[in-house]
Amino acid sequence: MTETQLIAESTTAGVLPVRVAIQGVPGAFHEVAARRYFQHQEVEIVPALTFEELISQIEQNDHVDAALMAIENTLAGSLMSNYRLLDSACVSITGELHLRISQNLMALPGQTIYDVREVYSHPIAIAQCRDFFRKYPHIRLIETEDTALSAQLISEQRLVGAAAIASTLAAELYGLDILASGIETNKRNYTRFLVLERSADAPEVLHADKASMSFSVDHEVGSLYKVLAVLAAYHANLTKIQSAPIIGKPWEYLFFVDFVTEGKVGWKQAIDAIRPLTHNLKVLGAYRQGQHYDL
Repeated sequence: MTETQLIAESTTAGVLPVRVAIQGVPGAFHEVAARRYFQHQEVEIVPALTFEELISQIEQNDHVDAALMAIENTLAGSLMSNYRLLDSACVSITGELHLRISQNLMALPGQTIYDVREVYSHPIAIAQCRDFFRKYPHIRLIETEDTALSAQLISEQRLVGAAAIASTLAAELYGLDILASGIETNKRNYTRFLVLERSADAPEVLHADKASMSFSVDHEVGSLYKVLAVLAAYHANLTKIQSAPIIGKPWEYLFFVDFVTEGKVGWKQAIDAIRPLTHNLKVLGAYRQGQHYDL
């Protein structure tokens, strides 16, 4: 099923529409992820230029029901600025999904790759495709703010001799021809996206088996080990642990932890067990483990 077919299916499903904020313009991988996650609902995409704006739209009830936010990539690693946004925002994680990122080279119709002199895209997308462009030394790679925005620019300004690296959805939306598909070097390139809702409105997710939290510990030997030991005793399988410096407290850290519950012990019991060992513990969300989608 193509991305445009997915859009058509969602808009004729006959269920209440959901307004989803994404970072980027229509056609961005955030939109692809949003439509995959809400594939059985009518979806209206609400673009945000930055992740800060995306969080603001959710917090201020700005006619937005949910948001999709990238949090980590299998090649580029964690987006630490987004972790900090999550920790300070009044939002809750209510879901997740993993989307394989397939990069495509696209240009105005009628052109070939040998007509292309410049290629525009986000720096991470360019980095993922450098091996492909070694075969075309005549092409200059130019960094921009967004993959889909690059495709939109070429389409609207009718730029001849220029191409973009972006999603197939971007090519379909902006009327561009795909000159080469799947040009990324690593074919196991996945981005994990979080589904966010306002904390005050977020429903409790039934059968949640994964939880995300942040906390700090005493700045002394064994403090973090004690927390991890208790989680292990409660059969909490850690899937992510990330540290970030605490501003104003040199060499002290805030820890972001994701874990999956295994066995009969629930996530609430595991978190309650570590509360006495932590400081400023915040539950960022409890949700079901996300599906993996290949484009």
